[in-house]
Amino acid sequence: MGRVYEQIDDRLAAWIGAQRMFFVATAPSGRDGHLNVSPKGPIESLAVLDPHTVAYLDLVGSGAETIAHLRANGRIVVMLCAFEGPPRILRLHGRGEVLSPEAVQFPGLELVAGQRRAVVRVQVTRIADSCGFGVPLMAYQGERPNARVWASAKLAKGGPDALERYMADKNAVSIDGLPALDVGERRKSSLTGAPPADPRPAA
Repeated sequence: MGRVYEQIDDRLAAWIGAQRMFFVATAPSGRDGHLNVSPKGPIESLAVLDPHTVAYLDLVGSGAETIAHLRANGRIVVMLCAFEGPPRILRLHGRGEVLSPEAVQFPGLELVAGQRRAVVRVQVTRIADSCGFGVPLMAYQGERPNARVWASAKLAKGGPDALERYMADKNAVSIDGLPALDVGERRKSSLTGAPPADPRPAA
């Protein structure tokens, strides 16, 4: 039924690229706090960098739970499931880090300027699939335009820094009060091309 893989080979990478979306899950450290699961897409925002590394482009949104949790402990799982064709669920467990929005290129994405919030890069430590028999068959109809429309309207009304101000207001802390996106550090790293400094203490 299920299988553990040594690496993301060409066949697995092709299957990943053929899906329509993916999910990421993270958790804060300790026994308390809210776990988070986020749907992500389109699939062009996820890239297989090498047999043990994936990265995805994190876009501006109303929350920043994943970023906050990665800053705290780095734990993450990326999950994909087949809504069309043979059933399958694939999970990529690993350690994630938050990089500048330009750290990895994602060709083919049509985005409004300023929509790129960060890149999340995952060093994958476990690759496993399962049957996926419980995942329904669903037909793909297309991508929703809402995110681009919202970002365009925000910029048109508030000027070129509108999305930066929005992130500073909405993405600075998690719902548990954990530090999330540092807009100042993000802006500096975007200008230099370097990833943001890791706020976690050295082991």
